[in-house]
Amino acid sequence: MLPFGSGSDAPGWGTRGVMLDVGRHYYPPEFLTDMCAYLSFFKQNTFHLHLSDNLFNNVGLYSRERSLDLYAAFRLNSDDPAVAGLVRPYRFNESYTRATFDGIQASCAARGVTIIPEIEAPGHALVIAQWKPELALPDLSLLNISHPETIPTVQSIWRTFLPWFHCKTVHIGADEYDSALAHEYNRFVNTMSSFIGASSGKDIRIWGTNEPSNTSSVSHNITIQHWEFFEDNPLALLTQGYRVLNSDDAFYIVGKWSGSYPQQLNVSRIFAGNPAGGAWAPFVFDTKNATNNPPRAHPGVVGHVAAQWNDYGPNATTVREAYYAWRDGLPALADKQWGGALTRAQYDAVFEQLHSVVPGQNLDRAIASKTDVILRYDFAGKGARIKDASGNGYDGTCHGCFVRGGVATFASPTSRLTTPLGSKGRDYTLSFAVNPSSRARRGAPILSGPDSALVLGNGTRASLALIAGGQTYALNYTLPRDAWTDVALVGRGGGTFLRAGGAPEMQFLTVLGVNGASFRWQPVAVEAPVAQIGGNGFVGSIARVLLTGSA
Repeated sequence: MLPFGSGSDAPGWGTRGVMLDVGRHYYPPEFLTDMCAYLSFFKQNTFHLHLSDNLFNNVGLYSRERSLDLYAAFRLNSDDPAVAGLVRPYRFNESYTRATFDGIQASCAARGVTIIPEIEAPGHALVIAQWKPELALPDLSLLNISHPETIPTVQSIWRTFLPWFHCKTVHIGADEYDSALAHEYNRFVNTMSSFIGASSGKDIRIWGTNEPSNTSSVSHNITIQHWEFFEDNPLALLTQGYRVLNSDDAFYIVGKWSGSYPQQLNVSRIFAGNPAGGAWAPFVFDTKNATNNPPRAHPGVVGHVAAQWNDYGPNATTVREAYYAWRDGLPALADKQWGGALTRAQYDAVFEQLHSVVPGQNLDRAIASKTDVILRYDFAGKGARIKDASGNGYDGTCHGCFVRGGVATFASPTSRLTTPLGSKGRDYTLSFAVNPSSRARRGAPILSGPDSALVLGNGTRASLALIAGGQTYALNYTLPRDAWTDVALVGRGGGTFLRAGGAPEMQFLTVLGVNGASFRWQPVAVEAPVAQIGGNGFVGSIARVLLTGSA
């Protein structure tokens, strides 16, 4: 109950939100718009999308051929001849057409969230070098700004995509370039600023980058997005008259693993990150040394954007793991971005209640249920309708399958059972008995949903695998054919497990290539696929399907 009275509220800073690295990990449009709903509920107004990037180009280890084949992606796909080949055909399904990107921007804008697009150059630009290798330095991830065609090429990219962007500000990247080329760097940034301003009337942002030059500097009409003190000094930039957006790496996240950065927001730092005492706020660039921070009301501080990076590529995380990296801490960060005075105790007391009513999204993939038993198919009846014995009414429908004696049989590769559900997020146990026929196609899905599928192998391998976000996570286990096996797929926190045939529990893992020099095995969290049983090549039988909300 709120006390009777009146009040006023206004944000302390104009730019409040997050950045997501979609260049090294593709995210479907629905996920991005769902994230905008989450941001909006907590008064954040900015969703910065890092639209192009590459895995680390290890020049000390990689040959030129390997660099040209290294994972790199550009996520906007236009049929304009000026950018033909920038998006390779095998990445068309991992890119956004103009209609799709218009839809993302419009959906987010309807909730008060602006998409800020970033096209990265002249560093982190391997995808451009793979398109036009003659424009690169010996480190192919860096463009050769002195080449007469480099700036015109980058301008042609922006000329193509500027009409797509609904925002007033765009981001050109411009970080981690060769410091020996400081003058050329400044010329590139200023030239692009003038070009974008004259072409569209839009302002630009760049990442803070230490480019020492005694003869030139970056124009003061460009906003500097600070991210690390070894790259720039935000207090000095403010003194020089620049506008500075705080993205200090105190709140950086790197998906799944990093030698330097965490995988979730640091909530303790949010509530106690001001070295002068008290909570963190956007004017706090340095969480350890108060003398590096300007006054709270400094007009040059634009706001704050917390960045999440995918340094280790598309297989390091599943789509929804990006949300979980922010889930529990983002509302607290949003309060401080606004200028709020919420305490940690108050936040802990109210978070779950607030989280449960965020509209316009189901990022947790929650399913309403009267009890812990969400879905139960005993296959006790006959006919096309499959009764849900859980009491929740999630009845299924057989399409070409038939039921007899507690067993559903899928005699044709097109036979399938559809449910009114999609996916179940953390936590869950999905158990069933399965008898895959020797006629079942390798790679056929036993279970599938909008976020994942459990399949009978992949490619030349027959081992059981989960597919999520276009990536395959396989076990060293193969289901017997023409024989019954009891199986349980378990989602427990940030991990996914399988029990089969009485064998010890197995965990689905992914392998991260760390800069091409080493590997790390890490768990993955995959949603339970409960939209369909069978279909797409599965032949065999299923019995005793049970989905519960516990692991």
